[in-house]
Amino acid sequence: MTQHHGDRPTLARRFYAACHAQAEGQGFAVKLDGRTPKSPAGTPLVLPTQALADLCAAEWEAQGENIDPSTMHATRLAFTTLDHIPAARAETADEVSRYAGSDLLCYRAEGPAALVARQALAWDPLLEWAGEALDLRFEVASGIVHRPQPIETVDRVRALAAAEDDFGLSGLVFATALFGSAVIALALRHGHITGEEAFAASRIDEDFQIEAWGHDEEAAERVDRQAIEARMLEHWFKALA
Repeated sequence: MTQHHGDRPTLARRFYAACHAQAEGQGFAVKLDGRTPKSPAGTPLVLPTQALADLCAAEWEAQGENIDPSTMHATRLAFTTLDHIPAARAETADEVSRYAGSDLLCYRAEGPAALVARQALAWDPLLEWAGEALDLRFEVASGIVHRPQPIETVDRVRALAAAEDDFGLSGLVFATALFGSAVIALALRHGHITGEEAFAASRIDEDFQIEAWGHDEEAAERVDRQAIEARMLEHWFKALA
């Protein structure tokens, strides 16, 4: 969808008028003037649920004169799922479990007291939920020295990830990397928190620093993009139900 001239991508012109989703085979296809767009590897954009196809179709419909893939977060995740997840399910589940082994929520600041309190307020309930809902037990430490998590916890996170279908697994690993936390990702996946709440929980430390020192324009743009991705993931997981 993009061509590169030097270091600047040139966006492809919109080539379709109408966009919708419709049942096709065992899934639901996005249709652009009746034709299904394909991934970089040539896989048709066919999704497992009507809601997920509608989510992707809405991104295509929202494009203006040119097609900007950077605004099509669900479509890009769908293409990644179709092209890469089926052949890499075990490795993807392993990646989620690696985050659980050093989960963001388990490393607490030693100070200042306001940050310590803010982390506890946001993160303790999520760890409590993980224990009650998913039987996951984590060890919490102060400071940055690594504390190994129980092998049973890491193994269970891997099993939870592996039990997902391809689209659930791709959403989970994307969320885990975005938030730096398998716990936050799982809480979002299971509908315990919203995308906005997940993103806020993942940014306790950064937001505390921004309040003290401010942030630059480039960092603000990155945060805005990540917030959009977090909201997309909420819709993605709901669409899989």
